[in-house]
Amino acid sequence: MEFRQLEYFCTISELENFTRTAKVLHVSQPSVTKAIKALEAELGLTLIDRSQKHVTLTDAGRAFLIHARRIMQDAEIAKQDLMRFCVGSAGTVHFGV
Repeated sequence: MEFRQLEYFCTISELENFTRTAKVLHVSQPSVTKAIKALEAELGLTLIDRSQKHVTLTDAGRAFLIHARRIMQDAEIAKQDLMRFCVGSAGTVHFGV
């Protein structure tokens, strides 16, 4: 499972369209389709119902969305937290004389 797949999945759940998802994420539509199919294959579940004009999440997809959003949010929090270790962004240094 890759963060890219989770990002595509979360975006598809909001936009309900593979083409718009690809456009918003600045990738090709076949890349989005391939990533989602690989995610579904890895999980052994169908996450997206493609039978309508607008895609919808299956029951498994709605359940997985909760986890995918949490994973993406936790990754962003970790990234922000670790930014404090970057040179020059650790905070204020006080000197006493």
